[in-house]
Amino acid sequence: MSHSHNLPSLHYEGNKQKKMTLHLFLQIMGKIRLKSTPRKNHWWYVTEYVSTKGITTGPVPYNEGMDTFDMTINVHQHQLEVNTSKGEFASFSLLDGISVADFYQQLSEILKRFNISISILDKPYDLKIDKPFGKITEYHHYDKAYTRDFWRILLWVDGVFKEFSGRFYGKTCPVHLYWHSMDLAVTRFSGNPAPAMPAEARLSDKDAYSHECISFGFWGGDENMPEPAFYSYTYPSPEGINQEPLMPSTAQWVDSNGSQMALLTYSDLLKTPDPRAALLDFLESAYTAGAKKADWDIETLKVPELHNI
Repeated sequence: MSHSHNLPSLHYEGNKQKKMTLHLFLQIMGKIRLKSTPRKNHWWYVTEYVSTKGITTGPVPYNEGMDTFDMTINVHQHQLEVNTSKGEFASFSLLDGISVADFYQQLSEILKRFNISISILDKPYDLKIDKPFGKITEYHHYDKAYTRDFWRILLWVDGVFKEFSGRFYGKTCPVHLYWHSMDLAVTRFSGNPAPAMPAEARLSDKDAYSHECISFGFWGGDENMPEPAFYSYTYPSPEGINQEPLMPSTAQWVDSNGSQMALLTYSDLLKTPDPRAALLDFLESAYTAGAKKADWDIETLKVPELHNI
């Protein structure tokens, strides 16, 4: 019996403008959180989260830490909502062709009205768009159906990733959404330092990959991978990892800038009899491959199941 009927389909082709509009909205929210939140290792302090309402920053401190605010894209009401710990609330609609520039202006006005003073580098990150948010009018394609389907998938994946992350005793990041690439991810660490990156490497990469890790994620597709997919990679990428078996049988190893990445397309997952079990199998097989080849202490790091409680 198929369990996949509860999961919506999702396509990159035909939805590029819708995806980019949502992506830019999330980058604006994320950059505000980045400037307002105390630093935490591996950029964990800049991320966003899947919530019952949609996608949120979670609490962001302001007023020297005496208060917090949050920003949420509410996928039920299709509006951007801002709440403060003082009980203030404001929102605006994301419908009727609101552009990225409109989004940025209206959000900035709300923060100003709430006496939340934040100055960000107001340009997109790593998206090949070389203009300020306030001048991006060509992306105005927020779409109710696409956003709702994307969120429903993220909500489901978030739960699967959390189950998987609970099986590991070592350092593990929260399940969170990285707004720079709009992927939902969870990462495990061995505790060992990684080889130093070249001096010219990006600061973001140096901090993200300061220690050995195996990362897992889901993203909605891009120009290089034009369909939604799940991925896993081990850093540093160990020799021979691509000879290790992956599950389900449709998963495969692909070359990614000289490193090996495990890949399972979302469309292939939907074809399995039990998508949840298949995704957990993919995560476990990708982890086992990386941990084995990188010589992690797999048994010591494994959390045993609890029985008779």
